[in-house]
Amino acid sequence: MEKLNSWKIGTLGFQHVLAMYAGAVIVPLIVGPAIGLNAQQLAYLISIDLFTCGIATLLQVIGGKHFGIKLPVILGCTFTAVGPMIAIGNMQGITAIYGAIIASGIIVMILSQFMSKIMRFFPPIVTGSVVAIIGVSLIPVAMNNAAGGQGDPSFGSLENLFLAVFTLVLIILMNRFFKGYMRAISVLLSLIIGTIVAYFMGLVSFADVFDASWFHMIQPFYFGFPTFNLSAILTMTLVAIVSMIESTGVFLALGDVCERKIDSKDIKKGLRAEGLAVVIGGIFNSFPYTSFSQNVGLVALTKVKTRNVVIAAGVILIILGLLPKVAALTTIIPMAVLGGAMIPMFGMVISSGIRMLSAVDFSKNENLLIVACSIGIGLGSAVVPAIFGSLPDSIRLLVENGIVIGSLTAILLNLVFNYKEINSSNSEQLEQLKSDHSVDVI
Repeated sequence: MEKLNSWKIGTLGFQHVLAMYAGAVIVPLIVGPAIGLNAQQLAYLISIDLFTCGIATLLQVIGGKHFGIKLPVILGCTFTAVGPMIAIGNMQGITAIYGAIIASGIIVMILSQFMSKIMRFFPPIVTGSVVAIIGVSLIPVAMNNAAGGQGDPSFGSLENLFLAVFTLVLIILMNRFFKGYMRAISVLLSLIIGTIVAYFMGLVSFADVFDASWFHMIQPFYFGFPTFNLSAILTMTLVAIVSMIESTGVFLALGDVCERKIDSKDIKKGLRAEGLAVVIGGIFNSFPYTSFSQNVGLVALTKVKTRNVVIAAGVILIILGLLPKVAALTTIIPMAVLGGAMIPMFGMVISSGIRMLSAVDFSKNENLLIVACSIGIGLGSAVVPAIFGSLPDSIRLLVENGIVIGSLTAILLNLVFNYKEINSSNSEQLEQLKSDHSVDVI
């Protein structure tokens, strides 16, 4: 492979940023309005998200003696946390979100020492069910945004429906007629084109962009000092464990791409760095971070395996996080355009869960029952949360969240029906994780 000069390293690093940008900013764009943040607060949330994405990536790529997988991996905020964060924020306040994130990050660092023992409780039937529940529970968010956003006077208008469908069709066409890198950034391009169309329809205002400053300094605990609630911590810990398993698959897949054998010590250091990244996210009032599998596909596509490129991407993310106008520019995307992009993005989460479940032996009625009950209870809780209205708030936070109650159901039923297999070897599960993350997942 040719030696890369600084210009090429920077350009390839920016390509990695583009590939993950839509996935990185869409989480604050969903969570912020859902927990009642105004435009200024939302712009800050996006800025700090980009900044801490960069910090988390450098921590994982550069690492140290006890931290970091030291592979060309990008870290970004996980979709898995969207539903739980919204539930915690609406029931216990925004500071409880960050208390739970910090605590879950510390727990991840501890659990990374015992990952081989933890994984046996999360075979494909559990992880597949959990990921499918996450995707299904997020679809209503996408549909509400496609209509213009709940409470918006133009909710369900023809203009909103047109923009949502237009954005969705653009993503489909780009994935049909393009390959490689263009396909990898299809969501980002569709959001940009959809916003341009909305501008000519008179639905986009640049007032917040003009008002935003060019530079600002980030500050810890911007939204207030974290509060620690047991039920919220348990919720985010479940999310973190699912992310740990997904990241293990990313590490194994990326090790294959980079022709480097990944052993248990590497995985421990990678997960330990991820836990520290989650703690940093909580301190700076951003999000829990996980390894982005879409960037594994980009490494495989470009054949550029040097860590310097991803280090450059981390630095670019930090710089973008210090520029409020960049974040403010992101907030002008109309809700309908965002909703149109969310439909395939969240749908891909469901597809990923189904793919994980493809490794399950469904000739066993017990496995059918585990999937049926976990997804059924998870979806039912998300659709009809009022069924738990008479329970105390601390318990309602767990059971009204479809992701959490569905995940707990899958874990418990797997213990009931498959307790003999739980003590068996993890080798098949590791191979399945590697294959699950060997291709790009939005």
